[in-house]
Amino acid sequence: MKRFAAAVLLMLTQPLGAQNYPTRPIRMMVPAAAAGVTDIAARVLTPKLSEALGQSVVVDNRAGAGGIIGTDIVAKAAPDGHTLMTAFDSFVSNPYVFKKVPYDTLEDFAPISLLIRGPQIFVATPKFGVKTFNEFVAVAKAKPGSIRYATAGAATSSRLSVELFKAVSKLDGATVFFKGGGPALNDLLGGHVDVMIASAGLVLSHVKSGRLHALAVSSKNRTALAPGVPSVSEFYPQFEAQSWVGMMAPAATPRAIILRLNAEVSKALAEPEVKERFNTLGYEIAGGSPEQFSEWLRTESLKWGKVIRDNHITAE
Repeated sequence: MKRFAAAVLLMLTQPLGAQNYPTRPIRMMVPAAAAGVTDIAARVLTPKLSEALGQSVVVDNRAGAGGIIGTDIVAKAAPDGHTLMTAFDSFVSNPYVFKKVPYDTLEDFAPISLLIRGPQIFVATPKFGVKTFNEFVAVAKAKPGSIRYATAGAATSSRLSVELFKAVSKLDGATVFFKGGGPALNDLLGGHVDVMIASAGLVLSHVKSGRLHALAVSSKNRTALAPGVPSVSEFYPQFEAQSWVGMMAPAATPRAIILRLNAEVSKALAEPEVKERFNTLGYEIAGGSPEQFSEWLRTESLKWGKVIRDNHITAE
């Protein structure tokens, strides 16, 4: 009798979501504007999650403050699996570039899965006169400090990538800030700056047309998105920089719900049309376990935190 009572008590104290989840529509928070990669990732996956879970998954865009506004809503939401979020790379850099962030990125969220990773491409304007990474290094060493590195802004991922590259390569130069990737790209195409480390989606078409030269990719390994282009890490092993989008929930969301969501996300990411859709945007499927995503977040936070502190980078 005591064993039976204990079993009943255990069932009653287990989170209901672990057994019956979900019990109502799910909100997928996107802390970014519509039509960007983070938003597209959510909109590609939500119909598949809706079908698999038997409840509507509704996208809710809350852009602002580099993603902080929407992220804070999720941090304070009930941990029952009915509020989720697609986060992007500024998630780990925001606590360092802003004076105050109203949540702890590594404590207030439960990672579900890394979704996609987007290698950046180290590109040069033809006017710079180099076509390979070795040629770039030779010029940079021959003319110390002369290189003009274009970035999308003072506290953007492209600026962080440039500063990390300069730190590991010792190839210094002027970091030029623009108000967005588009203006930076335009000046690069016009030959007013020399090189840029930019998202594959932004520059690949110009590489294919010959208007830019792809020198290297920022991912640890080479990528099928840019066949034949070496990785920067082949020359400088300490360098790796990628844009990414991942899915997470509020901390204390039941483990069973996290694993269920991870399984359904993994199924969706394995579908060929999903892979193709992200490839067209310059991203590769990542996937993996919640633990792997958690480790990714920790590593990225440490890496970019150091770059931000060393270069006194601020968004305010």
